[in-house]
Amino acid sequence: MSDAIAFATIRELGARYRKRELSPVEVTRALLARIEKLDPALHAFVTLTPDRALADARAAEEALRRGDERPLLGVPVGHKDIYLTRGIRTTGGSALFADWVPDSESTVVRRWQDAGTVLLGKLITHEFAFGLQFPGHRFPPARNPWNLDHIPGGSSSGSGAALAAGLLHGATGSDTGGSIRGPAAFCGITGLKPTYGRVSRAGVMTLSWTLDHTGPMARTVEDCAYLLQAMAGHDAADPACSTRPVPDYVGALDGGVRGLRIGVPRNYFFDDADAENVRAFEDAVATLRKLGADVRDLKIPAFDLSRSFLLIVVAEAFAYHEQDLRRHPELYGEMLRERMLSGALVSGHEYVQAQRLRMQICADVAEVMKSIDVLATPTTPKPAPTFKMMYDPELAFPRTNMPPFNLTGQPTLALPCGLSASGLPLSLQLSGRAFEETTVLRLGHAYQRATDWHTRRPPV
Repeated sequence: MSDAIAFATIRELGARYRKRELSPVEVTRALLARIEKLDPALHAFVTLTPDRALADARAAEEALRRGDERPLLGVPVGHKDIYLTRGIRTTGGSALFADWVPDSESTVVRRWQDAGTVLLGKLITHEFAFGLQFPGHRFPPARNPWNLDHIPGGSSSGSGAALAAGLLHGATGSDTGGSIRGPAAFCGITGLKPTYGRVSRAGVMTLSWTLDHTGPMARTVEDCAYLLQAMAGHDAADPACSTRPVPDYVGALDGGVRGLRIGVPRNYFFDDADAENVRAFEDAVATLRKLGADVRDLKIPAFDLSRSFLLIVVAEAFAYHEQDLRRHPELYGEMLRERMLSGALVSGHEYVQAQRLRMQICADVAEVMKSIDVLATPTTPKPAPTFKMMYDPELAFPRTNMPPFNLTGQPTLALPCGLSASGLPLSLQLSGRAFEETTVLRLGHAYQRATDWHTRRPPV
């Protein structure tokens, strides 16, 4: 398969299908061969589903012959392995569910299937999406296609690695503290954490009830808009899912950004940031200015209270996993088990205080968002670290730039904006008002039309 097909956009793929230049079966066979060649080094897939993929591709081919215009028809995708898939192994990245085959599937899996996607398989995740993957886990960790010695980010690690390597055209991710945006940043792709409640979490393994988000990952903003269109919408099976109507995300991409007000919080997000990350971010902001956006610096002191995130996530993760931790502690990775058990030490008083700090962050950000449209920050303070660095047993939870927007629940996009001196991707983060994904996507799309960072490909 040529790289031109492996790295085609969803729009390009659909256009070539309808011109009869390509067929879904042809593309699926070629991608399965590409996976067979590249994935032994990347470990992006935990379960490959070639028979299901070819069946989906044949169904898409027949639908195309009938003139079916669904935009995702025949688009090859994969699901993070915390999304339940009926009749297909769903491991959660854990020995606890290493051989589990569910008899139900998540709402998002069903919606993408109804949209005509081709399921290539399940993508490895850090154990139970906790964002940690140390030696001794049941499954080998995914590796970063830009440099195999570096992590691809977590916990949607397989999704990020597979997209960066051109193994598929769309993937699901989940984001509790940055698990869509971190892999997007470290792998040089695009990822969207939608507004809390915009996309159903029904049938997706829980980490933290009040922080979990589900969303799309792809190589471009436009592709994320196509994927979100098929994911979003009310689902009675998820009590937190919004009943708000779903707008036309793809149609709103070309609205232009002239006059859009962008705020750059100069506190928190630049703490300990590498110079090259800051330089790439400032270059990205300069591009947005040239496109006509009104960029202004500001401070949001409440972001410095984001330490409340960690207390909330460990308390809620322990509450969800308590029974299994007591019954089968040996089936949890040692480091993850210790981190989850720390949630048992969180008192009711401490949890309530953490949620109060969260409410202050939400209130202060909401006040700021009255006078601006989007917040812009570096997605991460540094490029992807090496596995050697992450495997340090004394490693504390690193401070990142992503959890504040899980606390607020705002729609937040990560997209590539440069390369480090060592050739690793750097990333821009854009966060908008609740349920205004159209604004964030429009700004990101304009940036990608003016730059070519999203077209860069890793050496793998």
